[in-house]
Amino acid sequence: MIFTNSYAANSWDSVAKSQEKGFFDFEFITWMAWTWQTAAFFLFIVLCFVVMIIWEKKKPGGSPRKGILGLDTTRGDRLFISLLSSAYIHLGWLGLIGPMLWIATIISFIFAIFVFRFV
Repeated sequence: MIFTNSYAANSWDSVAKSQEKGFFDFEFITWMAWTWQTAAFFLFIVLCFVVMIIWEKKKPGGSPRKGILGLDTTRGDRLFISLLSSAYIHLGWLGLIGPMLWIATIISFIFAIFVFRFV
């Protein structure tokens, strides 16, 4: 007895068909899921770099200072600490609490303000 399922045959056949490309479908970035959230994240990082460049042009030297950890840090160091810490805050929140990441984002912004003030 031969089992045929026309639905399964049709669905597997449609897998091989090429799909219509959207605006953000480039072949060199197909390794990543480009959603608007992903694009917003990368635009935020670029915006941080642009603001730091403008800040450095306006007031050169990076404003080194000794923070609560006893380390001499510049603006770039504090930005790096803030971005890296926000990644860990989001990963920890995702692992311990769940997918309500907007609260982790607020915590990350508060932590970044703390880092730029006191570290």
